[in-house]
Amino acid sequence: MQRIKLCVALRFDAFYEAAEPYLKKTITKNLDLRRIAEMVKTRIEIFPDIAEHVDFFEAVPEYDISMYAHKKMKTSPESSLEVLKDILPRLEEQEDYSNDALYAMLCEYVKEKEYKNGYVMWPIRTALSGKQMTPAGATEILEVLGKEESLARIDKAIEKLSK
Repeated sequence: MQRIKLCVALRFDAFYEAAEPYLKKTITKNLDLRRIAEMVKTRIEIFPDIAEHVDFFEAVPEYDISMYAHKKMKTSPESSLEVLKDILPRLEEQEDYSNDALYAMLCEYVKEKEYKNGYVMWPIRTALSGKQMTPAGATEILEVLGKEESLARIDKAIEKLSK
């Protein structure tokens, strides 16, 4: 068992060593690049593909509010605005910005409101990334961005959706 764990660790270390220059070229902010590499590891075929998957960690690209509409998640720009406005105070109060704590808090909110997970997670992920496809879910992105940056991005999304 020990040998298997060591092998897996070495494989990731080797991946990270090769991926790090691409990550550093795309992300200049002080973020956990190892964590971001873990997210993107299974999503790329060649290292230059890393940039298009993780560039949103540096800055949210320009995007159209129609991205908040998701048939399967049953979301719309209007419902997304409502969810983001409603969840923002909870995210502001949240002390523990670890993935598990954020997920637990958001699941509690989902249960309380009798929503489906995607109805809440989709708008948050869209607000944080400005992308339809990301290498991680809403709570993982919240964790990596941290509280201050996450709240700023959600504020901006609320402003964008309010126009």
